[in-house]
Amino acid sequence: MAKRDYYDILGVSKSATEDEMKKAYRKLAIKYHPDKNPDDNEAEEKFKEAAEAYEILSNAEKRAQYDRFGHEGMRGAGSAGGGMNMEDIFSQFGDIFGGGGGSPFESFFGGGGRSRQRRGTNLRIKLQLTLDEIANGVEKKIKVNRLINADGVTFKACGTCGGSGQVKKVVNTMLGQMVSASTCHACSGAGKVIDKRPPGVDSTGLEMKEEVIPIKIPAGVSDGMQLSMSGKGNMSPGGGSPGDLLIVIEEAEHETLKRDGNNIVFDLYVNFIDAALGSSIEVPTIDGKVRIKIDPGTQSGKILRLRGKGIKDINGYGKGDELIHVNVWTPKKLSSEERTTLENLRESENFQPQPGKGEKGFFEKMREFF
Repeated sequence: MAKRDYYDILGVSKSATEDEMKKAYRKLAIKYHPDKNPDDNEAEEKFKEAAEAYEILSNAEKRAQYDRFGHEGMRGAGSAGGGMNMEDIFSQFGDIFGGGGGSPFESFFGGGGRSRQRRGTNLRIKLQLTLDEIANGVEKKIKVNRLINADGVTFKACGTCGGSGQVKKVVNTMLGQMVSASTCHACSGAGKVIDKRPPGVDSTGLEMKEEVIPIKIPAGVSDGMQLSMSGKGNMSPGGGSPGDLLIVIEEAEHETLKRDGNNIVFDLYVNFIDAALGSSIEVPTIDGKVRIKIDPGTQSGKILRLRGKGIKDINGYGKGDELIHVNVWTPKKLSSEERTTLENLRESENFQPQPGKGEKGFFEKMREFF
């Protein structure tokens, strides 16, 4: 089943401001909140759907990527790549729901009292890809230093909040007593603290470890694009959900080919004899070398097109082309025999520029070329 448009989910336009999106999301979050809709699977799915949409659109970088590539560009993009669970939602959007990151009703009426474990931090790495890898997609194994939960660490319930992750306070008001709840400062809402830890492990219970992580890069990514692997960032102290691994794409320069969107551009230099008489010339493409025909009388500046020899569109809309820019090369040094031959041809009518006869004149072509 195709995913709904994120803007439609929130009920906002594509030009909506950050504040407008936040208000729209908060309205949906309160409407479909699990505390208000117990045992309602449909409401829970709509709650998660709204959270996923807001998670993308509230992030300027992810929003730009979504606007350009749609859902296809979000594959593996953080929580939105593989769906969001309740722990992700409450840990990331505490400012939407209230002080403790829990129910918006808890801070006023003292209900619920669930603990919210901290989410691990994200990691960001740069990954350089060749033009061939970008064009065809590639699977890589990358080394990442990430914080993981150390072996031998044990936890116990937090003595400050009793394991709830929240500290409640009774306030006397003109309407009577009301209970407010806030995140426990001692355990940061996790509901538990470290009891024992082996030597060398810090107070968070985490240790740095190098891991090899396989990643599949889809064809058609571009320089500066950010992909995300959910749960492959730093782990959270106390067993909360881990952060994400953010992969920023860098495009390595190709020796002969250049990229222009989904098209590939190649500058072909031919001598003026081949341009005049025609020839068959071998040119490079992403898939290997191919032979092309140069028609007699080919002018400098002409563009030849090899259809389907470009880069696959990341949204699946076919492939680009290879554009071959023909440049007629003029020799700088001539032997006496060559000079004599050309002198004899100088006055020939066929060697005179002929503007207005289908092709631009010689001097116009030179002006365009230089």
